[in-house]
Amino acid sequence: MSRTASDTDSTTLAQLGKKQVLKRRFGFWSLFGFAVCELITWETVLALFSQGFDNGGPAGLVYGFIIAWSSTLSVYMVISELASMAPIAGGQYYWVYMLAPPGYKVFCSYIIGWLTSLAWIATVATETIFAGTMLQGIIILDYPDYIAKEWQGTLLAWLVIAVAIFINVVIPGVLPRFEIFIIVFHIAGFITILTLLWVYSPHNSASFVFTTSLNEGGWPTQGLSYCVGFLGNVATFVGADASVHMAEEVANAAKNIPRAICFSMIINGMVGFVMMLTVLFCIGDVDTVLDTATGYPFIQVFYDSVQSVAGATVMVAVVLILTWACATGIITTASRMTWSFARDRGTPFSKTISYVTPASRIPIVGVAVVTGFAALLTLIYIGSPTAFNDVISLTITGFYCSYFLPAAFLLYHRVKGHVLPHKQDTPGVPLGEDDADAASGPFEKHVTPKDSSEPKASPHADRDADVAAIEPPVARDRQVSVVQAQLVWGPWHIPGILGTINNAYACVYMIFVIFWSVWPPATPVDYQTMNYSVVVTGGVVIFSIVWYYIRGRKEYKGPLIDDEVAAVMRLGSVVHV
Repeated sequence: MSRTASDTDSTTLAQLGKKQVLKRRFGFWSLFGFAVCELITWETVLALFSQGFDNGGPAGLVYGFIIAWSSTLSVYMVISELASMAPIAGGQYYWVYMLAPPGYKVFCSYIIGWLTSLAWIATVATETIFAGTMLQGIIILDYPDYIAKEWQGTLLAWLVIAVAIFINVVIPGVLPRFEIFIIVFHIAGFITILTLLWVYSPHNSASFVFTTSLNEGGWPTQGLSYCVGFLGNVATFVGADASVHMAEEVANAAKNIPRAICFSMIINGMVGFVMMLTVLFCIGDVDTVLDTATGYPFIQVFYDSVQSVAGATVMVAVVLILTWACATGIITTASRMTWSFARDRGTPFSKTISYVTPASRIPIVGVAVVTGFAALLTLIYIGSPTAFNDVISLTITGFYCSYFLPAAFLLYHRVKGHVLPHKQDTPGVPLGEDDADAASGPFEKHVTPKDSSEPKASPHADRDADVAAIEPPVARDRQVSVVQAQLVWGPWHIPGILGTINNAYACVYMIFVIFWSVWPPATPVDYQTMNYSVVVTGGVVIFSIVWYYIRGRKEYKGPLIDDEVAAVMRLGSVVHV
């Protein structure tokens, strides 16, 4: 990365109140690889196949995928706009503080910070259990007499966590190159498995794939069954905001993060849809596939296709490696989110959790915290896989709640015309001499001309007056300086009425997803089939509120301005021209 680009990124971060402490290891291509491999859509299509197949059937999966793909792309376009406005590791809770009404900034930001952090920790638990139980599935395939135990699945998940910790902590410098290798492996594995399935599998008819509906959940209408099964397709695209939380490790983050998110959604959606169609055409005997002893229908599909244990094992190993790589990246993302929230005093023991190693410049305690809690969550799987599935449902309900609030606030400011146009003095673009007055970022700047007792008017006086009407430049609480970032479009956003329509549609879609994410998978509903996601997500929100009034409101004042940044800004607060 060039010195000029590095200085620009540091200036952008300083405008958001933060000092550069993490190392910017990622360029566009390595970040693109990271974004693609965090979604691993075609692999997730295989892993979550049965959820949408039981409720909706082949037709529900196909058309539901198209709706989920296009609608989720709409959501992540809004997330990309926010990331371009304020490219910072905190993501959602920072944006909520920027956009929320003054009286609700701190409270809303605090709740969203907790919800996002715990959703990412739950995602770590989810992905590591996927990898661990997938490894169990390979063992079952190779040794049919092996009887899988839940505690063994948890131990294998811990193995996945241990390897991921090693990569994140001991050799973090390899992550960008690792991600580029994985994206090549991701595409090569997709082409190889696709070819084998099409060559060796018996093929179902197009009528079966595009017109067959199922209602294995016993719902009163097929429409209800479609909506319940739709969540399987939604889960396929959860977590594309992983790149957002890497913002302070990415060169030219205001442009590269939106590009990586949107391009990865497009690429993953295409390969995921092709894999969905392929599995449906090649599924063979439905009952045999869904009742497979391996625990994963796609493993049975692989075996039925190639009729070789060794061949199927290699095919599953490809999916396992990519899932393992995804888990490694998710731990990276989760640790950055938790570290960022701790940096702003949003967590207990915030000083310890926000520690960054001076040599490798990574939040090592943050990595330990997220992996430790994720490992504890995987213990639930030993007692009840059903209960564990409800706990990890926080990955849908929690994430979409954390997306909805900043998106809704952005829509409000968008309609009101509060967001100023992107210009040369906005984050992500080098500052020129004429724009030096904007460099104070979150601080109010007073300009005093030479040999004059009268203040000189800023060349951006009208624009600055508009901004001041929306956001005061800085808020202070005793000795704490709190960021008040300007509402200015970043270098990437959807302009005009198209952006407003997309923003509105994304909000409506998120409400739809949140509503259906709490429904059980089948009827009649009892304690075993109940979907406890509303309890889990509600529990997180209630805990956040209780902890806020017990201690949080005494410590959390919103995103803070780092002392070093504050000192520089104060030194430059009076400029003679």
